[in-house]
Amino acid sequence: MAMPKAPQAFPRTEYLRRIAAVKAEMEKREIDVLMVTSPASITYLSGYTSKSGYVPQGLILSLKEEEPTFFTRRMDAPAAMHQMFFDSSRVIGYAEDLIANPDLDGFDSIIDFLHDKGLASGGVGLETKAISAQTAEKFKVRISKGRIVDFANGVHWIRGIKSDLEIAVMREAAANADAGMTRATEVIRPGVREADAAAEIIGALVHGVDGKPSTDLAGFFLCASPRSATAHIRWTEDAFRQGSQINLEFAGVRHGYTSALMRTMSIGKPSDRLRRVHEAEVAGLEAALAAVKPGAICGDVATAFNAAMKKHGVQKESRCGYAIGIDWTEPTASLKEGDRTVLKPNMTFHLMLGNWIDEDFGYVISETFRVTNTGAEAFSKLPRVIFEI
Repeated sequence: MAMPKAPQAFPRTEYLRRIAAVKAEMEKREIDVLMVTSPASITYLSGYTSKSGYVPQGLILSLKEEEPTFFTRRMDAPAAMHQMFFDSSRVIGYAEDLIANPDLDGFDSIIDFLHDKGLASGGVGLETKAISAQTAEKFKVRISKGRIVDFANGVHWIRGIKSDLEIAVMREAAANADAGMTRATEVIRPGVREADAAAEIIGALVHGVDGKPSTDLAGFFLCASPRSATAHIRWTEDAFRQGSQINLEFAGVRHGYTSALMRTMSIGKPSDRLRRVHEAEVAGLEAALAAVKPGAICGDVATAFNAAMKKHGVQKESRCGYAIGIDWTEPTASLKEGDRTVLKPNMTFHLMLGNWIDEDFGYVISETFRVTNTGAEAFSKLPRVIFEI
């Protein structure tokens, strides 16, 4: 019995639209065939979300063919057949003896395929930032009659402007993030273990809302007193206590699309210092969102944020946001002064205003938003407050 196809997150026409955009860029760069190895870009072009990027894999786009071909480890091929929108015959599982082989690996099977199909003598595009230097050298040596072209972040930049279908999925993910944060306000209490609260929050994230569960769990960070100055640690075995501050950062995920959210909570009344920082951060957040409009640049948003914060006597050293979409970050635009990326409708960003000020004090708040035709749409519906428990 053949592997059945999973329900597709997007119609075939949407995937073909994305592939056509990548092929148009390939033609500009005189690339005949492109190997896509970034897991997020593979998801974007195929619907595949299985976690098989731990070994060599590649989605092959040829200007001569409408549908891609996917190479992966043989044991991972059924998952690709199940999830990818195109015909399962175009999923090729390479032999297991290429795993932990000192001389050959899965990329050798891709190179063999390019030679067999007569695709190794023209322009061959590689995402060099997503492969090792050793792999890039292997392609240069084994495709000696072809021309290796660095496609770098080419697919990532195309992914930056979302379709309305993608925006709808990101809104669904944001609703799940809101549900998780709401659950946090219900379960965080003095005497409750961080681990037990995390289990409840993660359960709410996965359960989702409106019959649309999260399909994955992205980064989940619960940084409570005395660790409020940390940025990226998990829950611990400690219990919350009266006076605890809790900084939460997590996301809802739908079919790979991620909507991140950060909020700060306080068991009991927040300290004066926390209140002052919160007021400054919210002022900066609102100023940043007000600066968002098509034609503005990323640096404008950061400048507005920093100026509003400065009026309150607070500074933030790190950037105030970054492009987000499939996975937590897209390695393209940053909301920081000096970034001249022009904002366009349906670009999406995580306005990440976590501020780790001293070794014993930090604060978080954030919004995932999209650029609209006139400004910004924040996906979260939660208030921008310190949640007092």
